[in-house]
Amino acid sequence: MTDFDPATFASVDPKQFAQLVKSTPDDKLAEVMRSDLRDTVLGAVFGRMPSLFRADRAGSTNTVIHWTITGRPDGGSDTYEIVIEDATCTVSETPQRDPKLTLTMGPVEFLKIVSGGANPVMMFMTGKLKAKGDLGLAANIANLFDIPKA
Repeated sequence: MTDFDPATFASVDPKQFAQLVKSTPDDKLAEVMRSDLRDTVLGAVFGRMPSLFRADRAGSTNTVIHWTITGRPDGGSDTYEIVIEDATCTVSETPQRDPKLTLTMGPVEFLKIVSGGANPVMMFMTGKLKAKGDLGLAANIANLFDIPKA
């Protein structure tokens, strides 16, 4: 997987995805997320979240999290809703509930976070990741998922 093929981003398993993000320069990641592949990549990443969810670590956590990824080609952003309740995780492209936490970030930062290639706390401290709402939940969110690392 040394040759950069943007179409590969959405079709690989989580570990390969993490390796692909890690080995791809930021400008290429940004290019992919400005292209027609953006929706496919976001759909693939969020589509995997329920299977990466760790119910054993969630305990009695019941929450709604909105992930807002900026940088759409039209200048807008995409918001996905993750609902964690009763030891399950569901994802929706159309948020319906009030969030306990909203995470906002650029597309490259998003890819690095979900591939285990970035420290969310450092991103928050440097302003690359914005969190509104339950900051304790924000600090703990990575523990709720098996995030593959490259």
